[in-house]
Amino acid sequence: MVVAVSGMDSLVERAAKMKEALQKSQTITDSVVSILGSFDSRLSVLETAMRPTQIRTHAIRKAHENIDKTLKTAEVILTQFDAYRQAEAKILKGPHEDLKSYLEAIDQLRHNIHFLSGNKGFKSSDGVLNNANSLLAKAISKLEDEFKQLLALHSKPVEPDRLFECLPESLRPSSESTENHSSGKNHHHEHQNGTLETGGFKHLTLIPPRTLPLLHDLALQMVQAGNQQQLLRIYRDTRSSVMDASLRKLGVEKLSKEDVQKMQWEVLEAKIGRWIHFIRIAVKVLFVGERRVCDQIFEGFDTLRDQCFAECIASSVSMLLSFGDAIARSKTSPEKLFVLLDMYEIMRELLPEIEVVFGGKACNEIRESTFGLTKRLAQTAQETFGDFEEAVEKDATKTAVLDGTVHPLTSYVINYVKFLFDYQSTLKQLFQEFESSGETSSQLATITMRIMQALQTNLDGKSKQFRDPALMHLFLMNNIHYMVRSVRRSEAKDLLGDDWVQRYRRVVQQHANQYKRNAWSKILQCLSTQGLTSSSVGGGSAVSGEGGSGASRGLIIDRFKTFNIQFEELHQKQSQWTVPDSELQESLRLAVAEILLPAYRSFIKRFGSLVESGKNPQKYIRYTAEDLERMLGEFFEGKTSNEPRRMDGNISQKDENRECCIKGACEYKPRKPVSDDIIPHILNLYGSCATPLDFEIYAPNASFEDPLMCAHGVKQIKSAFYSISKVFSESRIVEYSVEQKAKSAGKQEILINSKQHYKFLGRNIDLISLIKLYVEDGKVVRHEDWWYKKPIGNRETIKFPLVGHLMERLRRGSMLATHSLMGFGKDPST
Repeated sequence: MVVAVSGMDSLVERAAKMKEALQKSQTITDSVVSILGSFDSRLSVLETAMRPTQIRTHAIRKAHENIDKTLKTAEVILTQFDAYRQAEAKILKGPHEDLKSYLEAIDQLRHNIHFLSGNKGFKSSDGVLNNANSLLAKAISKLEDEFKQLLALHSKPVEPDRLFECLPESLRPSSESTENHSSGKNHHHEHQNGTLETGGFKHLTLIPPRTLPLLHDLALQMVQAGNQQQLLRIYRDTRSSVMDASLRKLGVEKLSKEDVQKMQWEVLEAKIGRWIHFIRIAVKVLFVGERRVCDQIFEGFDTLRDQCFAECIASSVSMLLSFGDAIARSKTSPEKLFVLLDMYEIMRELLPEIEVVFGGKACNEIRESTFGLTKRLAQTAQETFGDFEEAVEKDATKTAVLDGTVHPLTSYVINYVKFLFDYQSTLKQLFQEFESSGETSSQLATITMRIMQALQTNLDGKSKQFRDPALMHLFLMNNIHYMVRSVRRSEAKDLLGDDWVQRYRRVVQQHANQYKRNAWSKILQCLSTQGLTSSSVGGGSAVSGEGGSGASRGLIIDRFKTFNIQFEELHQKQSQWTVPDSELQESLRLAVAEILLPAYRSFIKRFGSLVESGKNPQKYIRYTAEDLERMLGEFFEGKTSNEPRRMDGNISQKDENRECCIKGACEYKPRKPVSDDIIPHILNLYGSCATPLDFEIYAPNASFEDPLMCAHGVKQIKSAFYSISKVFSESRIVEYSVEQKAKSAGKQEILINSKQHYKFLGRNIDLISLIKLYVEDGKVVRHEDWWYKKPIGNRETIKFPLVGHLMERLRRGSMLATHSLMGFGKDPST
């Protein structure tokens, strides 16, 4: 209990102490509050006293900031004015001294103008801005002049030689292409004449590469100044004239339909050939080069670039297409078909380049013009097919074929068809222009069959001109056989088919049988026993004997007489007829021999004794069977009355001269004929044993022609004769006679009637020929070989002009191909 009271006292004491402590704390707090209250009033007084100082300090700081801004602005303005003065000084000097600095000055001036336009609050800023704009206008005007002068300085017409150098070797003029046959595979390398090579065609540099960036920068300034139209006008006027002049230098002419109609065909054909060459050069070389120039000068301005290019070349393209359009719209004729196909072919070849080079909206009209010409050429070519078929069927030329050989119309039509097959791929494209079925091969076959049928119809009509039925059938046999043989040896066989060939071979055989029937039935009657009786006629005695026929000797003699007369007439007449195909010729002779010789041998065996027992039996039995066989071998040779002499003909002529002198008929030594020096070389040429010395008989510009080739110059003549040994295992002149005629002082004509022998694939071929040599000052200037003594077919010798023209083209093509194969007249190594 005492412990509890003691604890309670302790708590009371502690509570009293705590109360006392709290009272002291309250007193301190009240004192602090009183003190702080006095600070607040003092601070208010202090703040009020310092406010003016703060205001003055802020104003001073703001003034400093404004001064800094003003100084910076002034510095910028001064910098702009300084740059403006520097730019002004450069611009006033002009662009000629330093074009790069001049362009930089214009850029600076534009920057100054932009700055002044955005800061017009400065004093005199409007005046300075006006001066700057005026200076910029003058600067741009000088830029136009500089652009024009720089462009004109490097815009010269391109010489044709530079254009030719950009072509692949195969397309260059022959004087260049025959020397070097490099393939031109080094693509994308610099050419020494400033060209780059791609795909065989080399890039033509029209403006030096170092100049193009300057022109680009000038164009850029003009575009930024809004002078696009002035830029377009300057570029068009300068470059368009260059394009036109380059094409004129090349030889391009702008011709109308009327101009074309007035031209001779030979002139027109030559112009078409050149046009095909020119348009390839223009599109693949000249226009491609101009497109690259436009692309670099106007880089970044696509619309302006395309418009400048389109207006630059519009006149040149029009000049090129006008000729093609005039041809396509001119009157159609069969000889124009192949040049139309050539023109269509080149337009098709150029279509990919046209799509790329003439790309862009601005070139739409140019592209459409080229596509339109391609379509018109195809249309005209297709119409010409129909015209040709009609012309063949209705051809009424009176060209005489008295020997029954192949008519010029036949050879012309067959060559025409052969030419068509050279254009197969082109024709397929042409047919696709109008047909969607894709059966182009059948279309060509149909056209060819129609042409062949038209030819046969015409030949049937021409055959009616022959009064002799045998010659009529021989004529039809020759011509249809020529058709069949030509088809069998060409690509036409695959298209027309074996059925067509077999059908027409049967027609040939039918005409051969009709010839035999009409030509030989009458003479065979002389060898028959019909009409021979045992009764005496005309005092003749009836003799029975070995034949057991009791035939009258007089009748037998009459039969022999009649046979002799008829056979001699047939021999004289039919040896002048012609079967030009040696195989058919031999076959026909054999067919005649098979019916004639057995009948003659039988008649001789049965009745020959009746004649031989009397006087002069050789008067009636003139021929043995072997004689007839030999004479049959002279049928269908197309011979004239003058027969060639044997190989000793030249010697005989010398002997005659010698004999003449011996007899005293001439009092001077005969002058040696020019032919004596030339003939040995001619024999070597035809004998496949020629050496370079043998060709020294020719003048450098001499020509040689036969029905297969037409050579110009000694090198081509060498190729023609060196090729003989490549084709024939044997060749030589086996018979000949010489006639020399003096034309004028130093000029002679040597005529050599010859029989030439060849062996081809084991088969012997004999050819009658008239070799004509025209000699001037001892050198042969023209050498012609007339097979079967017929003039070589050309425009002067054949009435049907299309025939001569195509024959000439075939001979020249054959010669050029042979010339290439024979190494362009290279002498064989010994």
